Amino acid sequence: MPRAPRIEFENAIYHVMARGNRREPIVFNDRDRELFVTTLSEAATRCGWEVFSWVLMDNHYHLVFRTPKPNLVEGMQWFQNAYTRRLNSRHRLWGHLFGGRYRSILVENSGQGSRVWRDYLRTVIDYVHLNPARAGLVNGKETSVIDYPWSSLAQGHRHSPTKRPGWLMTGEVLDLFEERDTAAGRRKLIARYDQWVAAENGDREDHEVGGVS
Repeated sequence: MPRAPRIEFENAIYHVMARGNRREPIVFNDRDRELFVTTLSEAATRCGWEVFSWVLMDNHYHLVFRTPKPNLVEGMQWFQNAYTRRLNSRHRLWGHLFGGRYRSILVENSGQGSRVWRDYLRTVIDYVHLNPARAGLVNGKETSVIDYPWSSLAQGHRHSPTKRPGWLMTGEVLDLFEERDTAAGRRKLIARYDQWVAAENGDREDHEVGGVS
């Protein structure tokens, strides 16, 4: 059965995810993680992508970005191929790194700019940013979401404009969450996630304790 074609158009927004082949790692150490971020930066710059959020986990990644030009397929092909070649060369490996096609979901709901569409985009951005917490890597109390270094929160949204990449849409993300692109606004964004994570962990602990007889 032929694969369904990707939907591409100007200013489309996508949630893209890919896993390692057989769910195996796509990074082996922090040098690999730095290589991934460097390659993502090159892809975003080459393609003009405007990135809202990203996170790199050991065996998968998530991206949410806008394509001012209809170039999802071209850009993703370059990004994944370039990263695979570079990682394979570094570790003297061969073959596929990612398992099957990357998944791309069009962020589309009731027209861009509508309240419903904004809420949906916020939900997708939250999902990406909460990946490390839901994997048990941060708890929102002793460890903050920005203590996990391989995400757009730690490497971009926490920083002032001069200290973050130009392709990262921090100002737009903050506006979605009704915050300003100031030090105070950025702190509130991080605090929102930490409070959310702490509350989820508290609910989980309460449930576990309550279930003990």
